[in-house]
Amino acid sequence: AGIVGKFKTVIAWHARRTHGALHPAKRRKVSSPTCDTCNQTLSRPFVCLQCSFAGCWSGSHITDHLKDTVHTFCVDAKSGSVFCSECDDFVFDDTIDDLYLSTVLSVEEQKTRFQGSREPYQPWIPTGDESIVLKDAATVPCQGRRGLLNLGQTCFLNVILQSFIHNPLLRNYFLSDRHNSRLCKHSDCTCCEMDNLFTEIYSPTNTPFGPTSFLATTWKVSAEMSGYAQQDAHEFFITALNQIHGTCRGSTNISCNCIIHQTFAGQFQSDVTCEKCGTVTSTIDPMLDISLELRSKSGEPAADNTLASCLRRYTKPEKLGAREYSCSKCTKASHEAVKRLSIRTLPPVLSFQFKRFEHKTSGKAAPQKIDALIRIPVSINMAPYTTLAMNTTGKDGETGYPGPDAMYEYDLFAVINHEGQMDNGHYTNFARFQDEWYRFDDDKVTPSTLSDCLASNAYMCFYVKRHLDYKPYVKPTYLVAREKDIVREQAMEREKEAARMKEVDDALIAMV
Repeated sequence: AGIVGKFKTVIAWHARRTHGALHPAKRRKVSSPTCDTCNQTLSRPFVCLQCSFAGCWSGSHITDHLKDTVHTFCVDAKSGSVFCSECDDFVFDDTIDDLYLSTVLSVEEQKTRFQGSREPYQPWIPTGDESIVLKDAATVPCQGRRGLLNLGQTCFLNVILQSFIHNPLLRNYFLSDRHNSRLCKHSDCTCCEMDNLFTEIYSPTNTPFGPTSFLATTWKVSAEMSGYAQQDAHEFFITALNQIHGTCRGSTNISCNCIIHQTFAGQFQSDVTCEKCGTVTSTIDPMLDISLELRSKSGEPAADNTLASCLRRYTKPEKLGAREYSCSKCTKASHEAVKRLSIRTLPPVLSFQFKRFEHKTSGKAAPQKIDALIRIPVSINMAPYTTLAMNTTGKDGETGYPGPDAMYEYDLFAVINHEGQMDNGHYTNFARFQDEWYRFDDDKVTPSTLSDCLASNAYMCFYVKRHLDYKPYVKPTYLVAREKDIVREQAMEREKEAARMKEVDDALIAMV
């Protein structure tokens, strides 16, 4: 009991320390623990679970302490890994993992104040009936690594479907039977196709799967995607999102609560500032993905393209022309107006597209592809590109952002590549399954590495938020709409009954 209590104390301390700093400038002023032997600052302190000693791992001071004091266990405060001196190895146990996750989650629920009070997490414990059902159920290996057959220049479809398959929010939604194709009443339903796709991918079969039904449904509901010609992967991505949104439970025109908007939907904010009077005109627009330029403002390819540099260009203030803006206060066109774009609301999953295909608007120049190399990171902090950070200024004019880094950190999970030219290209992609990377080339699935993925020439890339915040006790919009429909139907039934009774009364009066 004492060791478990000390373990929870150490993990909770590190979790609170991570969430305690408001922005990097203040975080630098927070003192870090030091090794009790060499006084070296510890970025990953190891703490003895039987006394108050903290030491470094690289200098072997923590292991020396365990041997000298005949203590058995120490813990890495950052990862929760427990080291046993008697085994001279780390301990891998489900109980320790559950204790670590529950402790970190408890601290996050206490410290996160950005979505109001959060609903406490409750793990799923099977009921008696569920245990009986699970007892006779056959276990299915959760692999999720199955190739997709090329049905005739359908590599654009395969790479997008693989990005959907490895999207943790879409995966959890469809594998939890939130849309059952056997109970759906829609015809040509893309959500049913997604349900069938996940059923096939997570089946014990390892042979490549041909998404013929998905392709046929796409042709039926989207004329621009029909035919055997090669299509653009990004265009199919947007088309698929719209089709899933249109057939998903909870789909509404206002404040949509479907899985697509829960996963990809965010908001842009465009601020236009009149430099004569200082009036700021703000416009908020919805977003499902972000398209980034690979060329600078002058039209030349940037010398060193990175995802961060593309985002800086995307959110950089730009001067507007004389006739592009009319100030509501000055009541006339202003020559001094600055427009700046920022991200007002960050979605759980960020989708980036790099504009590699140029279509000339004038002249007879043929469309061309930009083969400039783009460097993408394995994780990215989106705080500098948000409206909140741009409008927040700390002491001495230092810009910062409120809240812990966990609000803004994203991890890479899929990358789509385009090889060749516009008229004879081929799409492939990399995707992460747990901590392992794989390369998907239609039906060929090969183990890969993170370095190979980052070195590839990306056309699209997908990042998932490291920590998700949510609003508790919020009734979904489709439930609100359903309740209103029930009230409306009940009112109509009462009106029909009243009209019927009036007809009976009139008939009786006429008879008398």
